[in-house]
Amino acid sequence: MTRPTPRVQPRALRVLLCSTALCSALLPDSARALQDTTRDRMRDSLTTLRPMRVTGRLDDLIGVASSAAQGRVGRADLRQRPQLREGELLEVVPGMILTQHSGDGKANQMFVRGFNLDHGTDFQTRIESMPLNLPTHAHGQGYTDLNLLIPELVDHVTYSLGPYYAELGDFGSAGGATLNLVRALPQSIAQVEGGAWGFRRAVAAGSRTAGAHTMLLGGEAKGYDGPWDVAQGLSKRSGVARYTWQGADQSVSLLGLGYHNRWNASDQIPERLVDSGQLPRFGQVDPSLGGSTSRYSLSLDATRLRGRTRSQFEAYAVRYDFELFSNFTYFLDDEANGDQIRQRDGRTIFGFNVEQQRVYTPGSTTHQWRYGAQSRWDNADVSLARTTSRAFHDMVRADVVKQGSIGAWSAIETRWLPQWRSTLGARLDGYRFDVNSDLPVNSGSRTAMLASPKASLAYAPSSRVELYLGGGLGFHSNDARGTTIRIDPASGDSVDAVDPLVRSRGGELGLRMSGARDLRTTISLWTLRLDSELLFVGDAGTTEPQGRSARTGITIANFWRPLRTLAVDGDVSFTRARYVDEPAGEQSVPGALEAVIAAGVQWSPMPNGPAAVVRVRHFGAHPLIEDNTVRGRSTTLLNASIGVPLRSVRLTASVLNLLGSRGRDVQYFYASRLRGEPAGGLDDVHFHPVEPRQVRVGVSLGNWRGMSTPE
Repeated sequence: MTRPTPRVQPRALRVLLCSTALCSALLPDSARALQDTTRDRMRDSLTTLRPMRVTGRLDDLIGVASSAAQGRVGRADLRQRPQLREGELLEVVPGMILTQHSGDGKANQMFVRGFNLDHGTDFQTRIESMPLNLPTHAHGQGYTDLNLLIPELVDHVTYSLGPYYAELGDFGSAGGATLNLVRALPQSIAQVEGGAWGFRRAVAAGSRTAGAHTMLLGGEAKGYDGPWDVAQGLSKRSGVARYTWQGADQSVSLLGLGYHNRWNASDQIPERLVDSGQLPRFGQVDPSLGGSTSRYSLSLDATRLRGRTRSQFEAYAVRYDFELFSNFTYFLDDEANGDQIRQRDGRTIFGFNVEQQRVYTPGSTTHQWRYGAQSRWDNADVSLARTTSRAFHDMVRADVVKQGSIGAWSAIETRWLPQWRSTLGARLDGYRFDVNSDLPVNSGSRTAMLASPKASLAYAPSSRVELYLGGGLGFHSNDARGTTIRIDPASGDSVDAVDPLVRSRGGELGLRMSGARDLRTTISLWTLRLDSELLFVGDAGTTEPQGRSARTGITIANFWRPLRTLAVDGDVSFTRARYVDEPAGEQSVPGALEAVIAAGVQWSPMPNGPAAVVRVRHFGAHPLIEDNTVRGRSTTLLNASIGVPLRSVRLTASVLNLLGSRGRDVQYFYASRLRGEPAGGLDDVHFHPVEPRQVRVGVSLGNWRGMSTPE
């Protein structure tokens, strides 16, 4: 039985639109304040409101950040990291791991703060103003595809972990990250790469500035077969076009992104087949899996600075298409045709964000007030069908979903004394879900509204140390189809609809320290509770209850430059995730990583000279079922890269999985069946192996200049 959900009446919508003013005395600094403020912003409003140069982990955020779980990483650090996939850019977020289990065109599997996020359910990800999380997606709620990125054109990443920031709305319970793209390049880029198993990649980009006008164009073509018995056949194409006008106190940027990809999948495989020798480690049970996807978007960003007020307006439009063929259980449900499914998603997205920032200095106190509104509309056509070798034979369900949301938020930071800062914040969100299903009983409309207060306190006993105490409420939306469902389309059984919005509650104690030789250390002791982990399972077309959960953990992040030519970083995160309402001994959250370690050493003896990087990423053993009797194995990978200038070009070489680890990207425990096995199938670990040791080499012109200094 679900709780009744209040309907949003017209009067309530007016209240929502006006709530910015009503909440102004309640609300926290958000991740974007990290881009637009400096340490002395409370004393100089002009410095406060103008953009600042983002360096990276070297930046001293004491007096700037509202928690120890906020940070930013600049372009130089991002470019120096050896990476297997585009999504690994987000592994600069402390405690975050991104893996893959179904081909490099599908969204990454994401893990952070004790969440197996699937493909992004509780972590909000944006490219500047545009949200990447897709609600009511054919494959999974909050589906976040990072494969469209061209890594060379990502300027910096900002992140905020936890639900303590007024600007973070849907999918922000575990936190959020924003990927900011370059607006101009110091010189043109031309780069080609090649490597094992058919890896090939070409990138070209350049910009031209004439007075206040800048035009940037860039593109990428990538192909990869991988070590799999069934060649991946990846074919990626991405393009970027950006126009920027920069005035003295105003700027306008128009950004166009295009992306298309297709691939053959390499889904997880049963451990029993590999152990018995029936299937090679890089084999495939169903060789006909794969998919294609495309995303085209146009976004506008306009800012204006007038005295002590900075205003920003952002708008975006997106066209998205997706098709995926999967088979996780083989012949468990249908012995004759097999269990292959096809998921399709075609949608248009429109949205806008408006934000204003003001500084007041009455008496001896200084107030920085930030407030705004966010709105989004998705018109999605989603379906689930049964197929055999990609040939259709039965529709499970098909739905046209119209989903709209609007949120108003406000945050006011007050510096009471030189050592003390407080941030009070809140947001109010309203949602409407309209579902038109091919099974009429599953059609319907739902509305919901949720208020989320937030607060934090910062105390700096010295210029090198700052302490934080923060807390707040957050949420994520459920799949719209789950909010109106009445009948399981596969079994015909009656099912209960779920609440449209799921509440989360979090709190944190933090410490930030800046020491000699550019030492930067943050420590976060945090806790997070979710009222429910109800999910809409796209692979089955129905909802799956998982109950309330609680997570606690500690995250320690460090950056240190002992020498001008040497930079060292190391992040560790330990988490305990449990279901609250389950009996003792059956409370473990499957897939919740308990330990994550990321560390690296970067050597750069001179600007634009040779550079070398060695990095390790580790995630430990973790439960695969609730009673913790089956645990996933730990995985440790060591990657290295070196770059050497030679006349006007730069030669690079990366060795991925340097030690030849036989680790696993993902591991699940469930029942599957092959022909000849018992009718109920066999419970087993299903895993996707990490890729073996491989070397990738490249030649580049232009993009290495000014990027060899560690951050």
